[in-house]
Amino acid sequence: MHATAKELRFNSKSLLDVVSRGEEVIITYRGKPCAKLIPLNEKDKKVLKPDPLFGIWKDHQDVKNVEKYVRKLREGRF
Repeated sequence: MHATAKELRFNSKSLLDVVSRGEEVIITYRGKPCAKLIPLNEKDKKVLKPDPLFGIWKDHQDVKNVEKYVRKLREGRF
Protein backbone atom coordinates (compact mmCIF):
# COMPACT_ATOMS: atom_id res chain seq x y z
CA MET A 1 0.00 0.00 0.00
CA HIS A 2 1.14 3.57 -0.66
CA ALA A 3 0.28 6.62 1.44
CA THR A 4 1.37 10.23 1.32
CA ALA A 5 3.04 12.09 4.17
CA LYS A 6 -0.18 14.07 4.57
CA GLU A 7 -2.17 10.85 4.94
CA LEU A 8 0.31 9.67 7.54
CA ARG A 9 -0.19 12.88 9.46
CA PHE A 10 -3.98 12.85 9.40
CA ASN A 11 -4.74 9.10 9.22
CA SER A 12 -1.93 7.54 11.23
CA LYS A 13 -4.25 5.23 13.19
CA SER A 14 -5.75 3.71 10.06
CA LEU A 15 -2.27 3.23 8.59
CA LEU A 16 -1.12 1.52 11.79
CA ASP A 17 -4.19 -0.72 11.57
CA VAL A 18 -3.11 -1.71 8.05
CA VAL A 19 0.40 -2.48 9.31
CA SER A 20 -0.95 -4.50 12.24
CA ARG A 21 -2.75 -6.72 9.72
CA GLY A 22 0.65 -7.56 8.22
CA GLU A 23 0.77 -5.21 5.23
CA GLU A 24 3.64 -2.87 4.45
CA VAL A 25 2.96 0.80 3.78
CA ILE A 26 5.26 2.94 1.61
CA ILE A 27 5.15 6.62 2.61
CA THR A 28 5.71 9.08 -0.21
CA TYR A 29 6.73 12.71 0.05
CA ARG A 30 6.18 14.86 -3.01
CA GLY A 31 5.57 11.75 -5.04
CA LYS A 32 8.80 9.99 -4.11
CA PRO A 33 9.03 7.06 -1.67
CA CYS A 34 10.80 8.12 1.53
CA ALA A 35 9.80 5.65 4.26
CA LYS A 36 8.33 2.23 4.84
CA LEU A 37 6.09 1.09 7.68
CA ILE A 38 6.47 -2.60 8.33
CA PRO A 39 5.00 -4.80 11.08
CA LEU A 40 7.23 -6.01 13.89
CA ASN A 41 7.43 -9.74 14.26
CA GLU A 42 7.69 -11.45 17.65
CA LYS A 43 11.47 -11.82 17.33
CA ASP A 44 11.86 -8.06 16.76
CA LYS A 45 9.67 -7.26 19.77
CA LYS A 46 11.99 -9.27 22.04
CA VAL A 47 15.03 -7.36 20.77
CA LEU A 48 13.53 -4.01 21.80
CA LYS A 49 14.86 -3.25 25.29
CA PRO A 50 14.38 -0.15 27.38
CA ASP A 51 17.08 2.45 27.01
CA PRO A 52 19.49 2.19 29.96
CA LEU A 53 19.59 6.00 30.20
CA PHE A 54 15.82 6.21 30.68
CA GLY A 55 15.17 7.35 34.22
CA ILE A 56 18.76 8.43 34.80
CA TRP A 57 17.50 11.31 36.97
CA LYS A 58 15.00 9.25 38.97
CA ASP A 59 17.18 9.20 42.10
CA HIS A 60 18.54 12.73 41.71
CA GLN A 61 17.79 14.92 44.74
CA ASP A 62 17.09 18.11 42.73
CA VAL A 63 14.11 16.62 40.93
CA LYS A 64 12.18 15.08 43.81
CA ASN A 65 9.61 17.84 43.23
CA VAL A 66 9.54 18.17 39.46
CA GLU A 67 7.25 21.22 39.38
CA LYS A 68 9.52 23.14 41.76
CA TYR A 69 12.62 22.12 39.78
CA VAL A 70 11.15 23.28 36.44
CA ARG A 71 9.99 26.58 37.94
CA LYS A 72 13.53 27.14 39.29
CA LEU A 73 14.97 26.46 35.82
CA ARG A 74 12.60 28.99 34.26
CA GLU A 75 13.12 31.73 36.85
CA GLY A 76 15.73 33.66 34.90
CA ARG A 77 13.67 33.67 31.73
CA PHE A 78 10.88 35.96 32.94
